Amino acid sequence: MKRFDNKTNKLVLGIPALIASWPMVAMTQESGGVVPAPVLVAEDTEEVIEEVIATGRFVDSSQQLVNERMNDAFAADLLGEDTISRLGDSTVAAALRRVPGLTLVQDKFVYIRGLGERYSQSTLNLAQIPSPDLTRNVIPLNVFPTSIVESLRVQKAWSADLPANFGGGAVDIRTKGIPDGFEFNFEVGLGQNSENPSKVNSYNGGGDDSLGTDDGTRALSPFIKGTVAQYQGNPSVNSILNFLERQDPGATLYDAQLENRQLALALNRDIGLKRESTNPDYSFRASVGNRFELGDDWEAGFSVGGSYDTEWRYTRTNTASFGRPEEENGVRELATESVNIAGSLNLGLSFTADHEIATTSLFLRNTDDETEIFDFFNENRPKSGGRGFRDYRLQFEEREMLVHQVQGTHYIGADTRDRFSIVDSLLGWLPEETHFDWFYSTSDAETGIPNQVKVASETFTDRDTGAVLSENVRLLSSAADYRFTDLDDQVDNYGYSLLVPIETSSSYWELSGGYNHAEKARTYQQSQFSLGYLDVDDPSVLEGSLDEVFSDANIMASVPDPGSPIPGAETFVNNAVFDRQGANTNSYLAGTMTDAVWGKVDWTFRDTWRIAAGVRWEDYRQVAVDWNPWGFSEDNPQVTTDPDVLEQGAFAEDQIYPSVGITYMGDLWADTFQLRLNYSETAIRPDLREITDSGYIDPITDELVRGNPGVVPSDVENLDLRAEWFFGNGDTFTITLFKKEITNPIEFFEIPASDTTIAREIINAESAEVEGVEFEVLKELSFLGGFFDTLFVQGNLTLQDSELVAGPDANVPTNPVRELTGASDYVLNMMVGYDSPNAKHTASLIYNVFGERLYVAGRNGSPDGFEQPFESLDFTYFWYPTDRITVKLKGQNLLGDSVRIERNGATTFERDPGTLYAISFSWTL
Repeated sequence: MKRFDNKTNKLVLGIPALIASWPMVAMTQESGGVVPAPVLVAEDTEEVIEEVIATGRFVDSSQQLVNERMNDAFAADLLGEDTISRLGDSTVAAALRRVPGLTLVQDKFVYIRGLGERYSQSTLNLAQIPSPDLTRNVIPLNVFPTSIVESLRVQKAWSADLPANFGGGAVDIRTKGIPDGFEFNFEVGLGQNSENPSKVNSYNGGGDDSLGTDDGTRALSPFIKGTVAQYQGNPSVNSILNFLERQDPGATLYDAQLENRQLALALNRDIGLKRESTNPDYSFRASVGNRFELGDDWEAGFSVGGSYDTEWRYTRTNTASFGRPEEENGVRELATESVNIAGSLNLGLSFTADHEIATTSLFLRNTDDETEIFDFFNENRPKSGGRGFRDYRLQFEEREMLVHQVQGTHYIGADTRDRFSIVDSLLGWLPEETHFDWFYSTSDAETGIPNQVKVASETFTDRDTGAVLSENVRLLSSAADYRFTDLDDQVDNYGYSLLVPIETSSSYWELSGGYNHAEKARTYQQSQFSLGYLDVDDPSVLEGSLDEVFSDANIMASVPDPGSPIPGAETFVNNAVFDRQGANTNSYLAGTMTDAVWGKVDWTFRDTWRIAAGVRWEDYRQVAVDWNPWGFSEDNPQVTTDPDVLEQGAFAEDQIYPSVGITYMGDLWADTFQLRLNYSETAIRPDLREITDSGYIDPITDELVRGNPGVVPSDVENLDLRAEWFFGNGDTFTITLFKKEITNPIEFFEIPASDTTIAREIINAESAEVEGVEFEVLKELSFLGGFFDTLFVQGNLTLQDSELVAGPDANVPTNPVRELTGASDYVLNMMVGYDSPNAKHTASLIYNVFGERLYVAGRNGSPDGFEQPFESLDFTYFWYPTDRITVKLKGQNLLGDSVRIERNGATTFERDPGTLYAISFSWTL
């Protein structure tokens, strides 16, 4: 059941009759969650509606969110389900790059108005959710398929009902809800990437890999866990010998070596590479839902859906140093098999038009199985020397998210008053549009890497071409590195709000306020072991496939020991060793808790002026502590009891954050014109481990990262001025000026380290500033006549400038004043759309490009690295042979552009993502 509230009714009076006649189902933002908004259908307009649908599927769908945008007191941009489908993007991250001022980094993080991922926040149906990212609190948005999305909302001007941890903007992912009637959808698709060869490198995995989960084949053996614990976390040969000698004075070195080798045999050493065929991408999606009337007052509904996608991707990446790119370079060949599974369940119950309760349950699984070979030369072994390095990496990473949400909306309307006299007697003095909203969300994200194996080899190469002539595993005790990683991130979030409308002859008021509580608990555990040889009897042992090098025969080979006084004693042929590696600070425990109270006053005067002001008080607490799972003594505890160290890992603050929005509504140059000014003050807080002084190895980049107990939150001042024109034929035009000033911005800066190690430290820079302008247009081309009646153009352009002043805490940066990392001078999106007159065909040509952006800042004279502009041209085509069948063709990156990073004029990184071609068939009942 939908509610048409007086506030929305007042604001749509300025919308032209044509737009108001189109079916619109927008989503309005309520403080505690997301509730359905009005269905606007004018009477006696069947002919107009038919004409609109016939000539403009996309224009019609894009209008579905116009009312919400107009009804917002604070600047926001929206993408609807049909728009996302037409753009052809399969993940939320990819879709968001179409929004003005947004760029996509690493295919998963969104930068809003030039500010990095830490400056944006993401919610699911306005509730906070956990992150499966191993090192960041921010959510990688490529884990969300667009198939679950009803709309995406990007709020760029902060309002008091949002969390105060706000910089560039807030992204809200709104999932599909319950349909108005019976609905069934089924879709199947195929695709192929141009870079994929017929066969790629792979290895033997587990029996459940096709489901995106490991069956235990790769997992850390219980035997290793128990035995290493028995030896107090130190399984080296000497440690084992000391332990055995305490048990039996007659224990020998051979006994300790044998026990050590038994641990090595418990590792998964079936890691020999094989060639495997790359199947085409394929996907399946299905959903069903319905809504039922249960008598005169009750309605119930459900929606259930699921999807399965799998794909192979092959990428070849060329790397080089900026100093000697001809001598110090490398080639990285990566084959990835990905499995993506999603499932959703929505239930709803409503009583009259006044009360509604809805639940959302969502399950996501994203798994990448990677096989990589990296051939490279460095300063120790340049290309002309004829010797190089080869690193193998096998990694199976499984990410899962489970979300359960329930939310309710309750009006004190006429139906409630008629049926419950006590409500009328106690609350009858309140306006009928008074409503109370509440929500509760509990969610859990888990990331597991049951086994990441890296093997270090060395190569003999052609001095001119660098081609590998022969190779062998390096003679190192840690030649094979095994890492086992588990992340668990849990978030509970609940809140409620009350809105009271007051209407007079010339004014409309909304008084609202609410409470929000969020708590997050994160457990991160990483165990690292090594296997290698200190010496071998025959160098050929180190040659051949990896499973042969580390075979049982090579590890356990032994011969009689002629030098031992013990009859029948043996000695091992090859000096193989197993040990535990890694710093004791790689694992950690962390948590945050936030309590917030907010209030807003929203006043509209004569449907011309609107002032919305709010304030939010937040009490924020954060704690992080290093955790050593292999600590078994007071000298080496699992968690420190040192009060000074514990104090360094704790942080707390409570602040008040204001916001104000002023809107003018008229008809300047258009049927509807709005001029909106927004100002707010917010903060960006340190991430989970950044308030500790411990160092750890980033599992993604292998860089040494150091926290800083002295880091403080960044203060952000946000200013937006937006002018919007809505024309009677559906055209729109928007200009937005924005400026952000950041005091004490939190940034990573490079610090001194060894020749082969990159180290970074988190610090507060002195200041940062971003300012720019956004243009957005939607224009039908029917004014040109003829064939142009079927075309329209839609696009946006962002021009911006950013500046970061490093300040005295940065360690000799090459450029103490520079642009922000990831900030582009411009971002352009353009789409030309075609809608056939008979409504049987639609097509879109979509172009996206961003300007040069800083990728890495140099230190001590080394140059900055810049990611070069990437031009993306995509094409989508839809054929509707019947009302129930849709055939879709898609091509992405048709220009074949590559990702490039340059430093000092040298290309230090280049990767070709390839061109994707896909076809899908869907049936709707």
